[in-house]
Amino acid sequence: MSQLPDKRTVRKVLRRLEHMYGPRQWESWGPAVDVLVETILSQNTSRANSQAGYKQLKRRFRSWSSAADAPVEEVEQCIRISGLSALKAPRIQAILRQIRAERGSISLEFLKDMDPRTAYDYLRAFRGVGAKTASCVLLFSFRMPLFPVDTHIVRIAQRLDWVDDRTTADQTQDLLTPLIAPDDRYALHVLLIAHGRQTCKAQSPRCEWCDLLDLCPEGQRRMAE
Repeated sequence: MSQLPDKRTVRKVLRRLEHMYGPRQWESWGPAVDVLVETILSQNTSRANSQAGYKQLKRRFRSWSSAADAPVEEVEQCIRISGLSALKAPRIQAILRQIRAERGSISLEFLKDMDPRTAYDYLRAFRGVGAKTASCVLLFSFRMPLFPVDTHIVRIAQRLDWVDDRTTADQTQDLLTPLIAPDDRYALHVLLIAHGRQTCKAQSPRCEWCDLLDLCPEGQRRMAE
């Protein structure tokens, strides 16, 4: 039976990940619209593929307004490498057009003057923007204290037995966020993703090299086998 960690255990995990990969200080990942589009492209695909699609999109269109007004087939072609392009292209264009219609230009910088909950709810109202995407925009662009959860973080939380294997990413985000000090949320997010990519991999995790082994029932089971 899984059990949520206490705040002290979460802090211990953060310190050990910092020992493994080095500390992480917050830095801006760019304007909020850029982060929003790139995060939508990252849905259900690899980081390499989403970045490739984003770069092609930026090379093809000199502004987000140009991308919003282009034939959807052109946008789809640019982002095809990112997967689900027939779904993502019209969604991205619809979001860009809606922002422009509401605000007069395609910018989300006004969100920095909102409280995190209001800004989060604004982004969630767009079709195709889930909890992770909205949280990424606000955390990476404005340093708002949210904790986005992706597949790497869900996998690690399950192996640590913090949540069970039926718990979704959105549920994991809701459960873990209150247990993480606001100033630690950025660092823990990026360090858990680094851990998931380099050590706690989906296939063949490197449990023998993991500083979290004594806290991880799944790792201990694998080592015993």
